[in-house]
Amino acid sequence: MVGIGWRLAMRAALYGDDGFFVRTGTGPADHFRTSVHASPLFAGALARLVEQVDLALGRPARFDLVDVGAGRGELLTALHVLLPGDLADRVRPVAVELAGRPDGLDPRIRWTRELPESVTGLLIATEWLDNVPLDVVERDGSGRLRKVLVDRRTGTETLGAAADPAEIFWTARWWPGAGRAEIGASRDAAWADAVERVRRGAALCVDYGHRKDERPVLGTLTGYRDGRQVPPAPDGSCDVTAHVAMDSAARATGRPYQLVRQREALRRLGVSGARPPLALAGSDPAGYLRALAGAGEAAELTAPAGLGGHWWLWHPIGVDVSLAQPGAASPS
Repeated sequence: MVGIGWRLAMRAALYGDDGFFVRTGTGPADHFRTSVHASPLFAGALARLVEQVDLALGRPARFDLVDVGAGRGELLTALHVLLPGDLADRVRPVAVELAGRPDGLDPRIRWTRELPESVTGLLIATEWLDNVPLDVVERDGSGRLRKVLVDRRTGTETLGAAADPAEIFWTARWWPGAGRAEIGASRDAAWADAVERVRRGAALCVDYGHRKDERPVLGTLTGYRDGRQVPPAPDGSCDVTAHVAMDSAARATGRPYQLVRQREALRRLGVSGARPPLALAGSDPAGYLRALAGAGEAAELTAPAGLGGHWWLWHPIGVDVSLAQPGAASPS
């Protein structure tokens, strides 16, 4: 068997010429459910956040709204509809995505493969970092860290050469202990680069992940295809993803940050899974059903064991906008 490191395997499988996210006819929504696809309530909450950042910036003549890993542009399309008229006129939406521009996308949305050089406004990355390729290491029987290699055709893994000094350093700092470690240095660099583009405004990463005190011993590398979790085959046939070391990515930027669960952030932004009062069913049955459906969608977005358990990593840059509930403590 000829194996290569997982970072090279993921890059080819996801972003190569015939990669999972690049080839024609497929998009994230076809294979897994994100908050963007689960309910318009998610976009509504982000629209309120955009308004808060806009106000904190003093309502600039141009507001950059950047979606990194934009999929098929669903989030930017929804936000442009939800934003109030004056702000919508000032917003310059930019979709950063390696796949080609979808047919029929709003022409106001700029489609590019590269991050903008400068952002004044809000940069959003929703389930992007989990698809940034990374390497995997594992301790052998003698306790030495070695690279995990994978055969792209079969998905079979073997242990290769010893981990390099940079991998050993990152693991000692962020993923100590026995078992496997998914080296988040590539995600740290990608997120730090994205945040650095924001001159004034904020950067927001929404993703599933973990912190140092809860790293999984066996790692999280997995695959998704057609709405089902599958083995992480690096042959381009499925999404290959791994949870994000959120604390490492946050610290890599060198900027102040808040790290809160999605359920907390959404509740601060007005999304609640509370059922509507039963009395409404008698006075306005149609309104009650609409409210009940909205409550169901909100419950999915805020469920602790599901989407509500995602992390929101928030970097305010030159603005005073918080994601924490009043009186709540957040790391910085």
